[in-house]
Amino acid sequence: MQDTLEESRAQVRARILAWLADQQQAMQDLLQKVVDIDSGSRDEAGVTAVAAALRERLVAAGVAVEFVPVPGYGVLLQAQVPGPTEGAPILLMGHMDTVYPAGTVARRPFRVDAGRAYGPGVADMKSGLVMNVFVAEAFARCGGLTAPLRLFFSCDEEIGSPATREQIMQAARGARAVLNAEPGRVSGNLVTSRKGSMAVEFEVDGVAAHAGINPAAGASAIAAMAHKILALHALTDPAVGTTTNVGVVQGGIVPNMVAPLAKAELDVRYTAETDPDELFERVRAIVEAESLPRTQGRITGMRRTLPMKPTPDALLALYQRGAESLGFAVQGEFTGGAADSGLTASVGAPTLCGTGPVGGHPHTEREYCELSTLVPRAQAVALAIFEHP
Repeated sequence: MQDTLEESRAQVRARILAWLADQQQAMQDLLQKVVDIDSGSRDEAGVTAVAAALRERLVAAGVAVEFVPVPGYGVLLQAQVPGPTEGAPILLMGHMDTVYPAGTVARRPFRVDAGRAYGPGVADMKSGLVMNVFVAEAFARCGGLTAPLRLFFSCDEEIGSPATREQIMQAARGARAVLNAEPGRVSGNLVTSRKGSMAVEFEVDGVAAHAGINPAAGASAIAAMAHKILALHALTDPAVGTTTNVGVVQGGIVPNMVAPLAKAELDVRYTAETDPDELFERVRAIVEAESLPRTQGRITGMRRTLPMKPTPDALLALYQRGAESLGFAVQGEFTGGAADSGLTASVGAPTLCGTGPVGGHPHTEREYCELSTLVPRAQAVALAIFEHP
């Protein structure tokens, strides 16, 4: 009887791998469809259109899909392939928003060159969404699950998941495993830990004055901002893994006026060993200090993403065994980029990230996906699910 069960499992495993092996062109077609939809964060219509394209494929395979409206951002896509019994699911994660503004697709739509696909969000992370959809479809068509398989695609990850973080953590609580399809590293490796991030928006008030007639009567918000930027950048400490970068600055009205206002946005990255509250207070002290007489700074907004705690060895090894059986090897690595995997790991869910197809140069016009990795990465994820104890 045991031999018969093992033989049956082996046959199902082979069917899953064979079905996925035949999906290269279908995966590429769906990838083109969703890449050619602008879906920047807060683009409700665009994010919803991406979700609709993914839903269409899932529903055709008999997978029930639910949209949860997220006003101002679009929708969450949730779907589930039932297991033989109810219980803790395995969660396939992704996000449908990108960093690119409306109109980007018109300027540089999906294209393929020398085996690489290019286009806005092609690696981060529309190829991962496509891969997860096909993995779910493989199990819906072939069977083989020992636990429910759940899809959870969010809509605001690129801006720190302000509207969905509670839903993400709730979905991950009690999950047997979370596989987040952020792009595989250029090396092909997976991500087993990540930095957390803070995005801090702040302003500086100054005093306006005529820059030629009575400049001493004014107090330049831009000059005060310059002092603050230098002090904030000085918080960077490679020894403990903290980096700071003021990446957006606006200020002043006209050149011949002492600037009465300046605004900026600060990006902070930190490891799981850092106390984020203490780090934030150091940022606050710099922002609120009177860098120049009669100027005053204030924080106007802050978003935080949690660091991803290290992936349990057993989950990494499970994926590695499947990959090895498919003919490729992967390791786990640390990255400074933040992701929703930090949220899932924070609630105790065993989390592996970077399971998506291999890609490079995310958040740039050079972003690409290695099309040859669509199928094997999908197969490796499927094996990790199939073999999960």
